[in-house]
Parts: sequence; structure tokens; C-alpha cells
Amino acid sequence: MIGVHKAIVECERCPRLRHYCREIARVKKRAHQHDTYWGRPVPGFGDPAARLLLIALAPAAHGANRTGRVFTGDGSGGSSEFLMAALHRAGFADRPTSQHISDGLQLTDVFITSAVRCAPPDNTPLPEEIDRCRYHLEAEVSLLPNVRVVIALGRIAFDAWISMLRRRDVAFTTRPQFGHGTTIDPGADFPHLIGCYHPSRQNTNTGRLTPAMLDETLSSARVLLVQGAESQLAGGAGRGAPPAPQARQGRARVGLSSDRTRSS
Repeated sequence: MIGVHKAIVECERCPRLRHYCREIARVKKRAHQHDTYWGRPVPGFGDPAARLLLIALAPAAHGANRTGRVFTGDGSGGSSEFLMAALHRAGFADRPTSQHISDGLQLTDVFITSAVRCAPPDNTPLPEEIDRCRYHLEAEVSLLPNVRVVIALGRIAFDAWISMLRRRDVAFTTRPQFGHGTTIDPGADFPHLIGCYHPSRQNTNTGRLTPAMLDETLSSARVLLVQGAESQLAGGAGRGAPPAPQARQGRARVGLSSDRTRSS
């Protein structure tokens, strides 16, 4: 994983994003004027033996772009605190906060990454920037062989995973559409995919995503992990990170909410 993360940090494939991140790190936010911003692409973080993978959109300009760790340093009421509190309640994190890269936070059985590794202007990466960054996502996932369930935080993350499955020749009768609670079962050799609204302030402050909704999503993931473990004990086929190309027929099930009009 060290080599993969080194390649992520050194990436210069998207000039627009690199310029934006460097400019944010130079100008800074008033509250962080005395901080040294990371200002570079941000690798994933978590348990390398994780069975649960969380994929977000991209680093926050004054969160991960400042601290150098995904979902870290957004402050009270930010996405990092909202998500980490939920992971702590679910037993995946040893504390309910994520403040800075040396705070001692430990994740268990979960790895967090993003579809895009640089903070984009207006939280909106261009399609070609998402496409260029897929290499990094695939490289990280290839080193997470135990993943059984993927939670996509927002439409862009959801679509990035679906695109990865299609490059592995998973066939869908219709392209799966993002929705909170939508669950995709691509087949025995691939992890389940669950859609979840992104824990952005826009979503959490308006009640679009509540702590109970995120808890339910994590609970659904836990159920799938338990079922997968029981299947392995019974001698059934295991699930893991996407293997080499092999045709599969995916199946979709809409769960908690079928509203698919928003990306996060």
C-alpha cells in the first residue's frame, strides 16, 4: 500500500485540481491561517484487512486538503465528525472524532477512500478528472482483498464503483442508479454495493441524511458482512475486491429511499 499511496500523493494528472488545491493551501481559511496545509492528493485510510470499504467523492478543501487524511478536520458539524461518530457507534472506529492526522484514530474492519483524490472547485470534479483518478481507486482496491461490502457516499462514488464493475465485465440489464439504500448484488465474486447520501453539511443540516439513516446503512452493511462470514464457514463462495474480468449479471434492490436526483 505504501507504493500506491506514494503514487497518489505525487500525482499531477489533473492540472486544474492541482492548481486549486495549491491555491487553497496558499490562501487558507481564516480559521486555519496558522496551519500548514497538505495541499496534495489524499490517499485512503483505514484497516488494510477491512471487509467494509467506504468511497466518498473527494477531499474537502479545508478538511482533508488541509490535514492530509480523508474525512479529517472538517470541524464541529462537518462531514468528518458526522461520519466518524456513526462509525464509532457501529464499532468500526475507536473514537467519534477525526481531527488531525496524528490524533491516534484507529479504524477496524473498514477502509475509507474517495473517487477523486484532490479537492475540486465547488465540490464538482470534471468527468475526465474522475476518469483519470480511477487508476488510483483500482490500485488501492487491488490491495484490499478482504472487502465484502462497499458503501458509496454519494452518486459520483456510486457511479465510480459501477464503472469499475463494468470494466470487470459485470453485465447489468440497466445501469444501476444511485439512491440512498439502493443495494447492488453483482454476483458471488464481487462485494455488495450500498448507496448512501454523502454526509456533507448540505445533507446533514437539512435532514436529508440523519444519524439514524447512516446508522441503518452501516447496520445493513454489518448484516451483509455476517452473512458473508457464515457463507464462508459453510463452504460457500467468498466475496472480495473485484477480480479479473469475468462476465457476471448484477442485481439491484432499492432499499431505504429511491430518490436518485442528488449526487450527495
